[in-house]
Amino acid sequence: MRPTIATVSLDAIAHNYRQACRFAPASRNIAVIKANAYGHGAVKVAEQLQDKVPAFAVAFIEEAIQLRDAGISKPILVLQGVNHAAEISEAAAGNFWLLMHRQQQLDWLLSAKLKDPVRIWLKVDTGMHRLGLAPDALDLVCPTLDASDNVQADVVLCTHLASADDLSDPQTREQLDIIRACSKKHGLAVSIANSAAVLQWPEAHAEWNRPGYMLYGNCPVGLPVDDSFDLHPAMSMCSEIVAIRNIGPGEGVGYGHDWVASERSKIGTIAIGYGDGYPRHAPNGTPVLVNGQRVPLTGRVSMDAISVDLTGLEKVEIGDPVELWGPNLPVNELAAAAGTIGYEILAGLTGRVPLVYRSC
Repeated sequence: MRPTIATVSLDAIAHNYRQACRFAPASRNIAVIKANAYGHGAVKVAEQLQDKVPAFAVAFIEEAIQLRDAGISKPILVLQGVNHAAEISEAAAGNFWLLMHRQQQLDWLLSAKLKDPVRIWLKVDTGMHRLGLAPDALDLVCPTLDASDNVQADVVLCTHLASADDLSDPQTREQLDIIRACSKKHGLAVSIANSAAVLQWPEAHAEWNRPGYMLYGNCPVGLPVDDSFDLHPAMSMCSEIVAIRNIGPGEGVGYGHDWVASERSKIGTIAIGYGDGYPRHAPNGTPVLVNGQRVPLTGRVSMDAISVDLTGLEKVEIGDPVELWGPNLPVNELAAAAGTIGYEILAGLTGRVPLVYRSC
């Protein structure tokens, strides 16, 4: 069997959820498990958290259906709402909460013939300018929803912060002022905080928070990691050395020989590549752990393999363990070296990497 596996600690995810609740004890914290729980396996994560959370959140209705088919019974918030009128009935039948962000979705909702009403969240564009209704639009939308038999009474206003990971950016306070004014004007509960805001912006804690990235033990505000957050990385991406060779000065490694030895060097090949989700653009020098020791990436990442410089390691053999990211090498550090973010690496994990779960 190929040695590349991702080991996921479900206990770590439960711990990280408790941390979200510790930082925002007066809020109800929805567990965001979109994109296959950021690569960690949505069904398994939902099974672990189902007795601990008030609701889950996913991006699309297909993700919500997958969870229902697996026996997950808690309410599921669909963050992008519906894309077709027929999905309104599916949402009502599945106890999905719908986040509405454009007028067309509201028109479908109001004209639907439903046996049971749907719980609705209204997304308000407070400055990110991606999705959401203009604040002024609520003057008409809120009374209309309140008068509809298709809508449960407890509508929630929601917004998304554009720069919560940057404490110096004034935009966050501007967004908070806008959404708080909307909440006060219309007398509705509100959801503001993502992971970064849960940890860093207590002013953003509201009736509902939406922690996501932090649930998987990764700091949403980059590096260095603030130890006071006490987040436990849930995934260990591991493989093994599958080949070792010695090369002389002037010899290159990998496609295009982007890395050339300046001295006699020992090169190890590891059974992981961009076909697994390891970042294609990780440059020479990107850290990798072999036998717990840091070694640099050498040469281009290929689909099925990477190479590292083992020169200087006293004892290294084929079959020795490798950590690509995990508790000893934060995914954010790998991401920074590769010019991306940890979110992309985790969400980009491909289906050929087995997920192995443990409860310790």
